[in-house]
Amino acid sequence: MSTDTVTDVFEEHRPVLLEVAYRMLGRVADAEDVVQEAWLRWTGADRGEVRDPRGFLVRVTTRLAIDRLRQVKARNEAYVGPWLPEPYVTDFGDTVPDTAERAVLADTVSLAVLVVLESLSLLERAVFVLREAFGYPYADIASMLDRGEPAVRQLAGRARRHVDERRPRYDVDPVERRDLTERFLAAASEGDLEGLMSLLAPDVRLVGDSGGKSRAPLRVVESAEKVGRFLVAAADKGVPEASFRFLEVNGGPALLALADGRPDSVFQLEILDGHIQSIYVIRNPDKLRSLDLD
Repeated sequence: MSTDTVTDVFEEHRPVLLEVAYRMLGRVADAEDVVQEAWLRWTGADRGEVRDPRGFLVRVTTRLAIDRLRQVKARNEAYVGPWLPEPYVTDFGDTVPDTAERAVLADTVSLAVLVVLESLSLLERAVFVLREAFGYPYADIASMLDRGEPAVRQLAGRARRHVDERRPRYDVDPVERRDLTERFLAAASEGDLEGLMSLLAPDVRLVGDSGGKSRAPLRVVESAEKVGRFLVAAADKGVPEASFRFLEVNGGPALLALADGRPDSVFQLEILDGHIQSIYVIRNPDKLRSLDLD
């Protein structure tokens, strides 16, 4: 296999490798590092023995991601405040996924589900990602993880039950989410408490992730009154030279706030029965680097 062919084969599969690694890790930078290490393994492999390049690369990437996840979990034990995944751009441009495709996205890459995946064991997370997001047969997953197929089926069942029990229930209609996000921006920008209260569910939750590196609540803010007053107070303090941009991250519409043209925060709303059920605010600058527009 020529050098060009080796590169072309890898680049053909790079997107799916990045998606596997991101779902395993919840961090774009770590996922990119894992994919780069997979490239090095690919260039050093005896490709004459590789019958299925995609399967080989997914297997290598999954194992590398498991190793990286062990390191990341230790790092997270010292994390300041609530932890949220790094925003992952899933903008399809003019191609809008159908309902079934969007449901799969929401089920495997949404911020809410990725937070739940953090509580799975390493192998449960790997099996969940490979089975639920990419549809691999149990036999293939067993081969990738060097486990028996019955054990993989048990891991898949436990992971699925755990996710079903713990993930919040939301509506995934992108039009409704975009509409409420626009109305939320208008009310929050103007410090309109009454307008915000009309949008918020009574038991709404605001989860802020700053990692202690910028201003954000160090605990989850709960109830419409507390969340509304927090947002009004934040609007009063303002952001210098603020501007806003809509984009799609983690399978749904989100709001990117810019300060002096640089990413300052990402807001994403989860909707249920026409009201905002959860507000995710990511302000850790380390998690916004991939969104830099320059």
